[in-house]
Amino acid sequence: MATPQNRTPRDLETRVLAERPKQWMPPEALPEPDKQAGFAYRWIRVSMLNKDDPSNTSKSFREGWEPVRIEEQPQYSLLASREGRYKDNIEIGGLLLCKIPEEFMDQRRAYYANATESQATAVDNSFMRENDARMPLFRERKSTTSFGKGS
Repeated sequence: MATPQNRTPRDLETRVLAERPKQWMPPEALPEPDKQAGFAYRWIRVSMLNKDDPSNTSKSFREGWEPVRIEEQPQYSLLASREGRYKDNIEIGGLLLCKIPEEFMDQRRAYYANATESQATAVDNSFMRENDARMPLFRERKSTTSFGKGS
């Protein structure tokens, strides 16, 4: 006749006690926020060397950046400013966590890509104006790299 055994069911056993202790690592200078769909995040400078930087802050706000409220990122509740201009926002060392809609970022990328292309075209046109039949110039935007002999 079999006697009942006092054993813990296998599905209740865990390996927590057998895990190796986690390794210490220095803290991140700026933690990465939990991404909310449809928004891009950035740390915006609001002060430097304990002096406010209103021109940078104003420019960023005009560009479309808005401060992230602590309710949106509750894991940073200890980092929230409880007083001052950015009350209930996340600020670390003169940097304020801000967000902007992704479509603004796409429009910003397109704007700067267009500006870059316009500048490159202007440089090419200025360069080709100096063209001389005795020593022709070529408008190639390719580069190659070679190492050693015969490459």
